[in-house]
Amino acid sequence: MSSPPRRGRWLLRRPDPDAAARLFVFPYSGLGASMYARWPARVGSMEVCAVQPPGRENRIREPHYGGYADLAEAAVPLLLPYLDRPFAFFGHCGGALAAFATAVRLHETGGPAPTVLFMSSQVAPHEGPYGRFLSMTDAELGVELAGLTRAMGGDPDPDMIDLGLGVLRADIGANQRYRLDEPMTLSSAVCAVGWADDVEIRPDQMGGWREYAPDGRFSAPVLTGGHHAFLAAPEHLVAELDQTMTKALAAQPGGRAWPSTS
Repeated sequence: MSSPPRRGRWLLRRPDPDAAARLFVFPYSGLGASMYARWPARVGSMEVCAVQPPGRENRIREPHYGGYADLAEAAVPLLLPYLDRPFAFFGHCGGALAAFATAVRLHETGGPAPTVLFMSSQVAPHEGPYGRFLSMTDAELGVELAGLTRAMGGDPDPDMIDLGLGVLRADIGANQRYRLDEPMTLSSAVCAVGWADDVEIRPDQMGGWREYAPDGRFSAPVLTGGHHAFLAAPEHLVAELDQTMTKALAAQPGGRAWPSTS
């Protein structure tokens, strides 16, 4: 009999028990939690907590999670102990759908809701699946993965690209299968982060996320940069995350936000 997964395995490191709030960041398709290595330890008063799905990096020997709903079902019980204070989810491209599916699972099981869902460079779930990556051949995906490796500051290694290609193909399969028939309104504020020079998902394609937010709790900032700009945690992104979380907390009934540090 296999041993149960240890608590905290879904996170790159155990969260700080003294953190005022937490920002859980979900990896981009084909990659793992280390893609957030260039992010600061904190965004304002939120501790950055990198989510590590199975089937990659230090969990490479584990089976792939399958679909986003399966990922969420497995992740929620192990993330739940760390959702005991204000928290937000951030995901970019395919990672946005993984983050959203996790929020849906929390909603369905009566768990705590993220204060904000930060959905970066992704169409709303009822308008997908969308994106040129979904129809690429393995050879084409290999070229894209090499480019992404360079964008992260690395030097593409053929063996690592081959290994990453399997992860990427499985993640793309999850994206291809994920679609809602119609929008659903969650209790979280929704911030649809667009990038002005993004050639994969244009900011004007992200308006569908408005239908997932309660009245008056949707925002759609357009930030300077291209599809991979988020990897470096540019100052204007960090400021947007901090300020949006602060405003969302203040807008909650009886809410009191901490002073913004940006």
